[in-house]
Order: sequence, then structure tokens, then C-alpha cells
Amino acid sequence: MAEHVNIKRLSTEQADFAAALDALLDRRMIEDPQTSKVVADILHEVRLRGDEALVEYSRRFDRFAGSTIEELEVSKSQMQASLDSLEPSLAEALHTAADRIRRYHERQIQPSWQYEDGDGSVYGQIVVALERVGIYVPGGKANYPSSVLMNAIPAKVAGVDEVIAVVPTPYGADAGGAGRLIFAAAAVAGVDRLFTIGGAQAIAALAFGTDTIPRVDKITGPGNVYVTAAKKQVFGEVGIDMIAGPSELTVVCDGKTDPDWIAMDLFSQAEHDEQAQSILISTDEAFLDSVADSIARLLPTMERRDIIATSMQNRGALIYAPDLDAAMKICNQIAPEHLELSVDEPELWLKKVRHAGAIFLGRYTPEALGDYCAGPCHVLPTSGTARFFSPLGVYDFQKRSSIINCSPAGAARLAPVAEKLAYNEQLQAHALSAAWRIPGRR
Repeated sequence: MAEHVNIKRLSTEQADFAAALDALLDRRMIEDPQTSKVVADILHEVRLRGDEALVEYSRRFDRFAGSTIEELEVSKSQMQASLDSLEPSLAEALHTAADRIRRYHERQIQPSWQYEDGDGSVYGQIVVALERVGIYVPGGKANYPSSVLMNAIPAKVAGVDEVIAVVPTPYGADAGGAGRLIFAAAAVAGVDRLFTIGGAQAIAALAFGTDTIPRVDKITGPGNVYVTAAKKQVFGEVGIDMIAGPSELTVVCDGKTDPDWIAMDLFSQAEHDEQAQSILISTDEAFLDSVADSIARLLPTMERRDIIATSMQNRGALIYAPDLDAAMKICNQIAPEHLELSVDEPELWLKKVRHAGAIFLGRYTPEALGDYCAGPCHVLPTSGTARFFSPLGVYDFQKRSSIINCSPAGAARLAPVAEKLAYNEQLQAHALSAAWRIPGRR
């Protein structure tokens, strides 16, 4: 039985296309003042009262039935027990995904380097891993063991000493509960400590530390509006990866891919939540009609059809473009989190992509493969921030320090330059500090 879904239809040929596209892409991260205040209060309480506040908030928000912070930690033996309890095919899938993610990210490791100047001075940089990071794993409308792998494995590849994971699950440390797959993924990824807490209180614990949960250097991973607001408010106390918004997919298709495939690709983003955005751009208007028919026919078969329908009706769109050049210009304006190029010779059109988080080439590369097991990290910039953010990777868990080692000749050569510039800035001590390295100047 088909189901009517009122998806926006746009065309580059309509007079108000630019305004209509802007309205569709209205992704302003409007911060509700009430949400900000609630988050600020939670951060304050956790900073002030630590574990006691965490237990209270877990009981209030996460259906925690216990009374101590110890009950909120999942031990390494419990993680391993969860992994051991999985049916073999599911455990194998976790290991396969983890191996692929690890191999991809091993190529991102940045080396330290040095070079020697002509006067014997040495310059360079050293690259070192962060000591401790916290990863937030969403757990509201679904369980996301893939997010454990995608955050923890790049951190471990980078050489991070300790990875602390937090996940909002009402099942506590019960390895037989719905959190079991999360705990199993943590064992596969090498997570060092795992706490079943979520929301702004989890971000506060990672940022400030408590008697039980150690303070981290950086927090990564997406979450709901409270998590996002908390990450923004603790930035500076700790590093963060990015400010994540709802998930997004843009598909460019020349009309030669099975319309059912494309409809299901759009569903794969829309089922995340009602705010997710799925957009199809095609150079074939008849194909857009076929995809609309596929959407109506397939939607009733989907378990999360109500979420999909709301997302598609409120934020989805089918867009006609006269040619692929025009389609690619729209893509760069959207700057999507995920971009599928379901066209002939997609490698040629890859050169036209300026802004996208992850790019999926060809008719046999659905975005869902990237979510789980292709290898690249699925933590990606959203809400148009692909214009200046990159996917999460090993480089987010490393930092660089500059190396400067001046020889006597090098100091004598550079000092007059520094002296001149320092006096221009009226910084006498800077000027003299440099000049006194010149033989005979003092």
C-alpha cells in the first residue's frame, strides 16, 4: 500500500529557486535560552558536587535505578563478557568493521619532522597524542555501537593513552541489557573506561572531572541539543571536535540508478530523527517522479516510517537541475554531511566537489556503508560546516609543538629582524632579548 508523502519539489528553473533553497537549508543553530540555562545549571552542579550530581541526574533523566556512581561504570570484564555473549556473526561484523576503520586511520598518522638551516639552526615540529579523551556515544532513539568504533579507534591509532566513553543507557552496567552491543563495541575498540551516563551531565563530568570520572583533554562525538549546548559551553576548558547538527544526505543522480535504491538511501538518513535532511538532485524530472513513487510505496514497510515521513516532509526535497554542472553548484551551496554521486564516471565529477563531509562515488556506494564499515570515520561536519570542518580522524587526537634550535650564527642572523619588529611594536624587552644574542651588542 502506497503512502502519500508531501516532499518539496524544486527546480533551478523556477524564479524563486534561490530563496526556496535557502529556506530549505535554514540550518541556523538557534540556541534556545532555556536550554542554555538548563545546561549551564547542570554544568555548575556537576562541577560543584561531582559524583553526587551525576547520580541525581542519571536517576532523573536516564531511568537509573541505582544509588552510587560505581553502578554507572561498566568494567572491562563486563565489556568483554558482552562481546563474548554475542552470536558469532554479529561479533564477526564488529571485528570486521573495526579492522577496516583501523586500517583506514593508520594512514592518517602524522610524523614529526625537522630540517636544518644553512647556519646550523634546526626547525621542525613534534606530533604527540593527547593523553586522555572522552567520547560521547548517543543513546536516545537508538543504540550506536558504530559510534563507539568510529570515535575510539582513531583515538587509539593516534596513540591516546586513555579513552573514556559515556553513553546514556537506562540499563546501567547490565551486560544482558540493550546496551550489550555498545559494551561489546567498546571491548573491540579498546575503550579504557565506560560510564552509562549521558546528556549535559556526562559532558560536564568529562570536562571538569569528578572523584570517579577523570577530566579529559578533548571531547568528541555527537549528541542531542543538550549535549551540543554543553559542548559549546565547556569549549576552552577542554577541546571539542565540532558542533554537530542533524544528519544530512544529498544525492546527485543522473536518472540511471534504481529509484528504489535512491529512495532507501534517502530513508537511511531520514530515519535518524525528524530533523534529519535528505535531498535528491537529478537531471531527469521523470526520475524524480519515479523516486517519489518509490518513497510512497516503500515507506509503509519501514519500521521507523513515522520519523522518516516527518523528516522527508519537513526537511527533504527533490530538486531538478538541467545538467550535472548545475547540480554540483547546488551541492557546494548545501555543503552536505554526506554526498552520493550516483552518476556515470563519478570520479570526473568529484573534481567539482568543494564542500562535503564524506563523498560516496558510484551507484554501488550507499552512505550506509560509510556509517558502519567502509573505513572512514562517520563523525562528520553538518549544517553546512563542511565549508570549514573536516571528518573526525587521527589528526583530531594529536597535537603539534614547534621546534626552534638556533645556532649562534642563526641567532645573530635573526636577531636584527626580531629587534626591528619588536621596537616597532614598542616591546623593548623583546628587542633587547634578541639583540643581546648578537656578539658585542651588550
